[in-house]
Amino acid sequence: MYLSNESLLVILLVGLVAGWLAGKIVRGAGFGLIGDLIIGVVGAFIGGWLLPQLGIHLGTGIISAIINATIGAVLLLLVVRLLRGGGPFSGGWGRRRWW
Repeated sequence: MYLSNESLLVILLVGLVAGWLAGKIVRGAGFGLIGDLIIGVVGAFIGGWLLPQLGIHLGTGIISAIINATIGAVLLLLVVRLLRGGGPFSGGWGRRRWW
């Protein structure tokens, strides 16, 4: 399989935008450049596998790729938050921190 420089750039751009959007949706802030990129690229793989399994097809193009990757990244962040024991919507509401 041949991966050109342009397609690698598109993958990185989609991953960066999707990771940033997922960070804004789930946590309210981004994870930094590298964190957003990793979350977005992994989310793109998750969304690319899961959405067709559910019968959801968003179409082609960069916008649909960003939406697909963002959905996968949001699911990834929610699963990670559940596994860490924080709950899906625990953003600090009602929690007191004494440090």
